[in-house]
Amino acid sequence: MTQQPTASQTVGPFYGYALPFAGGGDIAPAGHPGTVTVHGRVFDGAGRPVPDAMLEFWQPAADGSRAGAPGSLRRDQVTGAVIGRHGLDFTGFGRVSTDADGHYAIRTLPPGGAPYISVCVFARGLLHHLFTRVYLPELTDPAAEPLLSALPAHRRATLIAVPEREKVYGFDIRLQHDGAHEETVFLAFD
Repeated sequence: MTQQPTASQTVGPFYGYALPFAGGGDIAPAGHPGTVTVHGRVFDGAGRPVPDAMLEFWQPAADGSRAGAPGSLRRDQVTGAVIGRHGLDFTGFGRVSTDADGHYAIRTLPPGGAPYISVCVFARGLLHHLFTRVYLPELTDPAAEPLLSALPAHRRATLIAVPEREKVYGFDIRLQHDGAHEETVFLAFD
């Protein structure tokens, strides 16, 4: 007998109860002078904020290494509950939930060896998570970056963070075109 694959179920919002952890957006060591903040909001196809999305971020360290620091999460010695990162090491990984206004924030170091931070989006109504990238403008030459150079300018702009002030960037994620704003470019991996 041939077995049929199980149909996909929508993603979330169950992950908001167990997967986020204290300090999940603190990818850089506490107090590091090179720390940058990337923040923004997640919007649905009607232009409304998504209050229960979860975002994961991966990136290389400033020197281009991709190992990150294992074991940076601390657990309560009595209950075993995750109580957050110890704040001393660069981890290369972050996980944050959006708040009631669809806002998120991470504190990290500019990536080395790649001009972008990888993002995975989990949100209600999605059958599968979505992948995108945040390009920091001072690290990015759109003509030299294969993905960016292959996109029309209006689509390319959805991947490039907007400098707001020194070391602070805005990066909104739009799950669909809402009539006024382009959908963020999402990537397919085989």
